[in-house]
Amino acid sequence: MFDWAALLRAGVTRGGLRPWEFWRLTPFELLVVLGLEGGPAPLSRARLEELAAAFPDERGG
Repeated sequence: MFDWAALLRAGVTRGGLRPWEFWRLTPFELLVVLGLEGGPAPLSRARLEELAAAFPDERGG
């Protein structure tokens, strides 16, 4: 379920949209307007294991 009130508020205040413009957007278009698209990919398990191998925890010292 979406919090439509919060999304509308963000679109109007942060995105500078009029309410009728907000309701005509697709979800992806709203993300673009709000600057939330195209961020870095989340850390995958494989990448986490690579980092753990490259930078192991040191015990003692």
